[in-house]
Amino acid sequence: MLNDLLDRNARWSNAKTLQEPGYFARLATRQSPEFFWIGCSDSRVPANVVAGLDPGEVFVHRNVANVIHSTDMNMLSALEFAVEALNIKEIIVCGHYGCGGVKAATEDLPHGLADHWLEPICRLGRAYAVDLSQETSEEARRDRLAELNVIEGVRRIAETPILQRAWRNGVGIRVHGLIYGLKNGRLRDLDCTVGPGHFMTEAAQ
Repeated sequence: MLNDLLDRNARWSNAKTLQEPGYFARLATRQSPEFFWIGCSDSRVPANVVAGLDPGEVFVHRNVANVIHSTDMNMLSALEFAVEALNIKEIIVCGHYGCGGVKAATEDLPHGLADHWLEPICRLGRAYAVDLSQETSEEARRDRLAELNVIEGVRRIAETPILQRAWRNGVGIRVHGLIYGLKNGRLRDLDCTVGPGHFMTEAAQ
């Protein structure tokens, strides 16, 4: 399997070089993406592929169920680098329908360490239990919870000291929430975008 992967890489590299001779030389000098994508680790949702972007056009952080933990040093380090070193213009928190992490968060079953990681989604499920109960099926409830998880992620990113500092310094970064449909390959805007002027006091209102 590894040899097959290496063969695929060689074919891709050769084809890309033929198509655009200076492609890899240009990428090797610097990266200047406009987007920072925080998404799910699910192998079916690769950021640059579903967004129609080339390597170098999107800086990516992924984890199980695209959960935003305020103590996740990995995510925060990537966010800080994206904002302060790469000068990205747009941050995208992207979830997806049919998310296995969201499903696990709604099950009364042990999932090991994943249960600790998914606790914020469990909390959202309890907070929005009445709204979720209005959905017509378990799948619909989980998909709505996936949307709520994205919206909550946008809010939590906006409240980080990294974003608050950037906005106070006049940086015009915006944070968007998107959801991806595995069944149709389409991204949908959840209309929860926040930008400059969104400070902690406003977020708490």
